[in-house]
Amino acid sequence: MEVTANTAADSEEVWRGGNKPLNVSYGKMMMWFFIVSDALTFTGFLVSYGFSRFKNINSWPIADEVFTHFPFLHGIDAPMYYVALMTFILIFSSVTMVLAVDAGHHMHKSKVTFYMLLTIIGGAIFVGSQAWEWKNFIRGEYGALETRGGQILQFVDTSSGKRASIQEFAVAIETNRSTHKSSNGIWYKAETSLPTVSLEEVKKGFLANKNLVIRTQELDEKGQKTVLSRSESKGILGNAVGVVEGANLIHNEYGNRLFADFFFFITGFHGFHVFSGVVINIIIFFNVILGTYERRGHYEMVEKVGLYWHFVDLVWVFVFTFFYLV
Repeated sequence: MEVTANTAADSEEVWRGGNKPLNVSYGKMMMWFFIVSDALTFTGFLVSYGFSRFKNINSWPIADEVFTHFPFLHGIDAPMYYVALMTFILIFSSVTMVLAVDAGHHMHKSKVTFYMLLTIIGGAIFVGSQAWEWKNFIRGEYGALETRGGQILQFVDTSSGKRASIQEFAVAIETNRSTHKSSNGIWYKAETSLPTVSLEEVKKGFLANKNLVIRTQELDEKGQKTVLSRSESKGILGNAVGVVEGANLIHNEYGNRLFADFFFFITGFHGFHVFSGVVINIIIFFNVILGTYERRGHYEMVEKVGLYWHFVDLVWVFVFTFFYLV
């Protein structure tokens, strides 16, 4: 009878979390399970990106030419500067989270509140910065032409050696332009808006400016875009079928369209994680202010959300490396 009573007591203790695998609580263990499963998901995405890039290595966009914007520095190339600043802010927010967790271990409510607030601010800045980066990526800067085979043709001014914007050299042609609707013509094609210039206007402006040449999305032996001669540029210009401004899931003025597809999906998926972390941190922050964890006698919830935040920061290091550095 005594053995049965002890067995029942032990069983009840197990269900209440009395037996702690690896000497951690049930909630912390479940957070680790989530992190491992999410890490496998991100790994699958990044491996897919790596295979696609390797397969299209000769036409993959150059990150230094894509991410050149910096707030309030219009027209100035600042390759990777803002992305590096975003990365620093996110990593610094991981430091403040560590300090919040440490303050929780010492039951210092005021310090936990302060460092949690800094973490929230850092995460919010990162999410806002990523949205700003998306806006510039979608809008584009120079524009390009696309051939029937999907090849991107960009323009270079030989007098300066820099990219030329199609909006600047295109010659206006008086014509009636209207958006294509799926109900008129090809049923699976529709335009939400017209490009700022037409294909014929770009062609006319190119022929009128002898300093312009075309460079293709193909990379040469030095890893730079292939620049054609003036005569070669005129020849390939006839293959263009449309104007591309910015990037979306179908067209990409920077080069291979798969780059934009992976960029939107992977950075968007990570951005959703950061945004979710900011929301969770705000909830925890107000619970700290209300003294919820003081009454419980521990700040384990801060530690659990800290594990998630460190994971999000670590994933960004890999995303940053794959998209911006390699």
